Amino acid sequence: MKKIIQIPLPYWNERPKKCAVKAIVLHCSAQEGVPMIKLLRKLHLSSHFVIGSDGRIFQPVPEAKRAFHAGVSSWRGMNNLNHYSIGIELSSSSMGEEAYTPQQLASARSLCLDLIRRYNIPAQNIVAHSDIAPTRKPDPGKAFPWQQFAQYGIGLWYDLNDAGKVAENDVEKLLRQIGYNTDNLPAASYAFCRHFLPELVAKQHDTHRIITDIYPENFVLPKEYLPHLKACAYKFSKRY
Repeated sequence: MKKIIQIPLPYWNERPKKCAVKAIVLHCSAQEGVPMIKLLRKLHLSSHFVIGSDGRIFQPVPEAKRAFHAGVSSWRGMNNLNHYSIGIELSSSSMGEEAYTPQQLASARSLCLDLIRRYNIPAQNIVAHSDIAPTRKPDPGKAFPWQQFAQYGIGLWYDLNDAGKVAENDVEKLLRQIGYNTDNLPAASYAFCRHFLPELVAKQHDTHRIITDIYPENFVLPKEYLPHLKACAYKFSKRY
C-alpha cells in the first residue's frame, strides 16, 4: 500500500461508547486529493481517507475518531454510520459516471483490505454512500467497480443461480434484507441499482444534476431484474 500522507482536519469527535468500527463507506467528490481536503475544511466536513486520481492516499482524521462523512444514514441496524464506519473519499471529476483510474482503485483495494483485516469488518458492511443515504447521495457512482472489488472480499456480489433459493418476491422486503432503509422505496430501489445494476442507472453528463437529482421519484425495479435482487438478498443473508 502507498505511504499515507497526513493532512489533518479538525472536524471530528469521539465515537460513542460501544460503537466499534464495523463498516467502510465509500464516497466520491469532483475535487482532486488536496483540493478535496480544502473543500472539506471549508464545509466543516471530513473523512478518514482521501484517494486522489493519481493513487495518493491522504488521511485527514485518525481511524479511531468519528469523522463527519456519512450524515443522516442507516444500514443493517446501524443508524448514523459516522458512529460505526471509516469513510473513504475518491476523487472523480465525473462524480463516478466515468471509470476510476487504475492507480486509485489499486490504492482503494489495498486500503480496504488492510482495514477489513485490522477491524474484522464484515463484507456486508462495505457500502456506498448511496446505499446508506439513498434519498440524498449518489456516490461513489455507477462506475465504481463493486463486482471487481467483491472478488477481493471487499463487499459482496450476487450469483444469479441463488435467486431460486429465495421464495420472497416483495421488493421492499428483499431490499430490507440486504440492509437498505426502504422508507422511500423508489430511492432505495435506485440505490440498489447504482451498486448492483448500474446499467439501469441513467447516465448524467451534468455534475450538478448528479448531486441534485438523486433518483427518479417514480422508479420501480423492472420485473425482469427481480432475480438479481433475490440473489443479492440471499448473498447478504449468509454469514461471512
